[in-house]
Order: sequence, then C-alpha cells, then structure tokens
Amino acid sequence: MSPAGAPTPIVLLPVGSDEGALDACLAALDAGTPPGTRVWLADNAQSGPRGIDLIESWLARTRLQAGYTRRTAPVAEAAHLAEALRACGDSVVAVLSPDARPTPGWLGALADCFRHDPKIATATPWCNAGETAAWPRIGEIETNLPAPAPLAEACARLAARASELPAAVAHAVLLRGSACAAAGGLDAVSFHSWPVALIDLSLRLAGLGWRNVLCPSAFVLREVESVPGAGDMDALAARWPNWNARIATFLMDDPLRALREQLHAALAVAPGQSPQLDLFPDAT
Repeated sequence: MSPAGAPTPIVLLPVGSDEGALDACLAALDAGTPPGTRVWLADNAQSGPRGIDLIESWLARTRLQAGYTRRTAPVAEAAHLAEALRACGDSVVAVLSPDARPTPGWLGALADCFRHDPKIATATPWCNAGETAAWPRIGEIETNLPAPAPLAEACARLAARASELPAAVAHAVLLRGSACAAAGGLDAVSFHSWPVALIDLSLRLAGLGWRNVLCPSAFVLREVESVPGAGDMDALAARWPNWNARIATFLMDDPLRALREQLHAALAVAPGQSPQLDLFPDAT
C-alpha cells in the first residue's frame, strides 16, 4: 500500500522487441518495487520466442503480482497504450518505457506526489535521458552515472515539492486515471507514438486545471530518449501552435536548474556513495 492507505498504483509495462532491455527492465522493476505491486506486461505482438521465455521465467519468480497479455496482431503504439489504459479505468497507473530501469523507491515517491496534491494528474521522475526531466543536464543523455541505490538515496533526500513540467515525459509517468478519462483519454487517432500522445494528453489536462509535474524524489534510468512517430510532431503543432515555443523557452530557461543542483549536492553526501559507474557499457 502507498501512504495513507491508498491503493498502490498499477505498473503498466508495454513489452518491446529488445530482449536485453526487457531483461534489465524486469530485473530493476523487481528490485526497486514493493512486493505485491500489480504489474501488467502488455505485449503488442512485439516479443519473440526468447522474449516470451524471458517473461515466463520472470513471472515464475517475481515478488510482484504480475500478469502478461499478448495481442494477436500489433497496433500503433499510442493505440496499444490507449487500449491498456482504458482497461485500467480510473486506477492510478505508472507507465514504464520498455527500456526503463527504475531505481529503488521510485513508485512510492511518485505516489507521494499524488497524495500531497490531488490536482496532480501526471508525475514524471528524473531520468538520465528524460528530455525536460533529464539529470544531470536538461535535454541531454548521460550514460555515466552512479549506481542505482545511491542515486535513489540522493533523490529521497530532496525535500523540494513537485515542480511544473510543460508535459509528462514517456520514460516513466504516473497517471491519475480519473483525470485522464475526464480529459478524453489518450488520442490514438491523431497520434501514432506514445511520447507525443502523452504530450497532447498532458496539455489537455493542463487546460482543465490539472498539473503535470516532475517528482524530484524518484529516478528512472534508460539508454535513449523516446522517438516521435512519423507526422506526430506536425499533428501536435497543428493542435497546439504554441507548443514549440513553450518547450524551447523551458529548455533555455531551465527552471529546474536549482533542483538539479540540489540532487547533485545530495548525491555527494548520500550514504554508501560509490564511484561513478557506466550503467550502459554497450552505449556509444
């Protein structure tokens, strides 16, 4: 259970075709998530025989309350996520990228954001490849980072409240199901990719008075940034003409700079601090 007795969020993991990334994601998910958490591995007909064997082996040994479904034929990424989120109804759902590696305590920290402010509709953790939510530098990918445990400990030391983001980011996001439903849900007709459909949903939520925030006390690792679907950015700009200017202003002003510096300082004094480690040795 999350604080104040609220139900623990459901973790929704869309299964990808990269077995190595999936294996690392599942290992990190198991290690950093409270036992008994509900996890849904939703396969958009992407995994091959080795991937399915990997999933079945993980399901047999995980401490989490996990299940697996597989579509008979693939659909667009946004359509797949929209279908899964509709099935979750008004539940609070944490959507993880299939190459994400959550650090310990990530889910509880995200749930805390929702508990502290009922107007938060999306909460995004830090990420080394998190675009507007990137650490240590905004809009950049960093593969040479401390180990997950001290990184999570440093995040937990940050006392800062959730800070505004222009939109949620797709490496990992906690969604308030009731708010998303009130905003019309994910638009899988206008957009093909999950990252851009998530931006559109975030902007509609903001228009209704909800908040899209960074959760400074959670960190989720990944190797690369998300890639928009073909034509999706044009469709986003047509619907939200001020989006490009807004995101450019955010990147230039970097209103989260002070928070990034606080995390750097917290990491310097975190117990068990280890030297920097290359978490992604195969990255170029």
